[in-house]
Amino acid sequence: MRTLILTALLSMTTVSLAASAQEASALLDKGDWQAAASMAADLNSSDGFTVAAKASTLGASVSAEGARQGLLEKAQGYAERAIKLNPNNAAAYFELSRADGRLAQFVGILQSLGLAGDIKKALTRAIELDPRMDEAYVALGLWNAELISKGFIATQATGADRNQVVPNFQKAIALAPNTIAHRVEYANALLDLNRTANRPIAVAQLQKALSLTPVTYWDKQDQATARKNLDALK
Repeated sequence: MRTLILTALLSMTTVSLAASAQEASALLDKGDWQAAASMAADLNSSDGFTVAAKASTLGASVSAEGARQGLLEKAQGYAERAIKLNPNNAAAYFELSRADGRLAQFVGILQSLGLAGDIKKALTRAIELDPRMDEAYVALGLWNAELISKGFIATQATGADRNQVVPNFQKAIALAPNTIAHRVEYANALLDLNRTANRPIAVAQLQKALSLTPVTYWDKQDQATARKNLDALK
């Protein structure tokens, strides 16, 4: 009887943690990233730290420029803690790659090339654990495009491949055709590769982004970016 009671209590605790992680994600979807990060981190679980990392990274994108690096470093730390608690958490590896990628913007070229290797390793692991993770394919496409756009040295140092850009985005869009951010990032990647030749395809992707229905606060932010980028191409 005592064993049954303990089992039931443990089961209730697991459900409670899952519900709380979902609640944190719901807050994040509404744009309340500070509360989401705090609630998720307080769970002290792999899933919780993953949500906290995501919230901190997204929060950095809408914060004052001076606060962004600190938030991204916090996101990086949350993702690392998530992986430590569960080395098979695909989403945690993705969040680590995303935080690393954004942090690369704040460091010198040599350090950013070092981070590029870490990003590729984390994305590869995320896809190994979850081959249907659409966001990871977007990030991998961007990884290749951005490094190629930096020139020969960056390409040679990291192994970035022009032929890996479009296929990765096509995989992501096939998995999640209604995700606005994927269309915006695909357009960015195409323009990084060849602004003149790829302009018509980029425009089409941005127009598609504007035709989709936003669900979350972040979808609306992505759609605003799509509109701004499309206007800049006219």
